[in-house]
Parts: sequence; C-alpha cells; structure tokens
Amino acid sequence: MALFSPLAVNARSSLFFSSSPSQRLYSHPSSQPLLTFTTQASSFSSLYSPKPDPRWATRFVTRAAVSEFDPSIAEILGDVTIFTAAGDPVKFEDLWDQNEGVAVVALLRHFGCICCWELASALKESKAKFDAAGVKLIAVGVGTPDKARILAERLPFPMDCLYADPDRKAYDVLGLYFGLGRTFFNRASIKVFSRIEELKKAGKNYTIQATPDDRSSVLQQGGMFIFKGKQLLYARKDEGTGDHAPLDDIFNVCCKVPVS
Repeated sequence: MALFSPLAVNARSSLFFSSSPSQRLYSHPSSQPLLTFTTQASSFSSLYSPKPDPRWATRFVTRAAVSEFDPSIAEILGDVTIFTAAGDPVKFEDLWDQNEGVAVVALLRHFGCICCWELASALKESKAKFDAAGVKLIAVGVGTPDKARILAERLPFPMDCLYADPDRKAYDVLGLYFGLGRTFFNRASIKVFSRIEELKKAGKNYTIQATPDDRSSVLQQGGMFIFKGKQLLYARKDEGTGDHAPLDDIFNVCCKVPVS
C-alpha cells in the first residue's frame, strides 16, 4: 500500500501554500491542468533530525499552544455548525457538557487520508478507556457526511462519535495548518514510518472514495484538543501529515482533570 497516494489538486481551487493559517495566497482562476503531487519516503528521511526528548517537547508544545488561543475559544468554537455522520447539523457547543464535561476533540485531516484512518482506528481502540474515565471522544473530519459514513462503515468507527466539517469551519477557527508544504514536505511526517503496521491494519478496507470532492481539502492538517467545559486544557496542531498527538499523552492529561 502506498503511504501517500497520488492526489490531484485542482489549480482552480482557492489554495494557499503557507504554513501559517493566517496567510492565504489564492490562485487566479484559469484553465490550468490538474497538478499531481507524489511523495516518497526518502524525501521525508532527508529532512528529519531526531529531537532530544519527545516527552519534554510534548509538554512544551502543549503549554505554548494553549496560550496561543483566545480565552473564549470554546465559546467561539461552540457557535460553529458541523454535521453528524448521519447528516444532521449540530453545533460544537452541543457535543459535550459546557459546564464540567471533559472532551477530547480530534480533528482529522480528511476522510480519505489513510493516516487519519489509522488515527481513527487508534481512537476506536482507546474509546473504552476514555469512556471509563468519563471523557467524551469526538472525531471530526473534513468532508461531507457521506464521506464520513464511508470511513465509519469500512474501518469501522462508531458513527455517534464522528462528525463532518465540509467547509473546514472548525479548522479555521482553531487556526490549524493548511498548505502544500505541511501536507507533503514537512519533516514531522517522518514519524508515520514507525507506524507502518498500524497503517496497513487500518487501511485493510480503505478506499480513496472517502476523499472530499473538493480536492483542495487534502491540504488541511488536523489537531487534538482537550476541553473541560469551556476551558481549553490542551491544544496541539499537527505539524504535518500523520503527525498525531500520542493518545497516551492525551489520556494522561485527561486523568489529571477532576471529572464531575
């Protein structure tokens, strides 16, 4: 199985290639042909340099990332409307108890991303543990509800935990990374090569049909957030494709939070 399948991106779409979510460079409408991008493992390997201690790095990133957000980010996010996998509109504020409820919000890249199938598989395997701790797991992906159902049915994944954000509204509110460089050429993506077996297992029933019809969406990166009520406790933006937060770290943060 190819780790990164060739992806066609329509040059007519509004794309930006900056790693900063606040900077957008829109393409001029034209009759340019489709551009095809492929990535080989060696291109990531040549960019990678090991970090001294990933545990300390995670702690630092967590503190720094939370401080980036407006203190009222939960209320801002709460007004965003997404869709259940069944196709019903729902506001973020209705997904968990806004007073004392603890929720892990995992934003996948898009429903046709094999790395996101792997993350969804890991979330599913961890769900019982989070449930026992009183923590609600919420997975959101880029694409329409019918694309979400493809992942839910073929992986499989519980539909009551899966939501679709076709217009990437939540991703924009949270300032998650978007762009060509982040998607294909970021050294953070090297870590996916340590999870080849997990990718193969998660991709057993994978289909590219889950990819959003808006091909520009494949350039969206995800992230992981923990809320207690309206308080943001943890925030981590994926630096590149497959750069997911370790779920053990997420669970440890949740366990330190008193749950009503």
